[in-house]
Amino acid sequence: VQLQASGGGLVQAGDSLSLSCAGSGLTFSTFHVAWFRQTPGKEREFVAASHLNGFVKNYANSVKGRSTISRNNVRNTVTLQMGNMRPEDTAVYYCAAKANTKAWEPLQIGDYDYWGQGTLVTVSS
Repeated sequence: VQLQASGGGLVQAGDSLSLSCAGSGLTFSTFHVAWFRQTPGKEREFVAASHLNGFVKNYANSVKGRSTISRNNVRNTVTLQMGNMRPEDTAVYYCAAKANTKAWEPLQIGDYDYWGQGTLVTVSS
């Protein structure tokens, strides 16, 4: 199983950014998927999640209203679109997946079965 995150880079405050995560070796449609982020010295924090049905979604308050998570169960991809980027959004972003046999508790970081390698997002002011 592999999750490959991409799309990170350097953006300016106020810009938009799209991150993508491609899954392989798993039946994507049977997994809840999420994005987390982490900065040096801090714990990994929840950003957004999508239920396997693609309709139920959850966002951290810090990104709610300016971010959209979407998934394509045919292409095995999950995308995080973020707008009005802020310097505090600077972090390494990780995609994650957990099997549908587990409860829909998207913030429970320990529940996730698979993680991508992370993609660095830097927002300059």
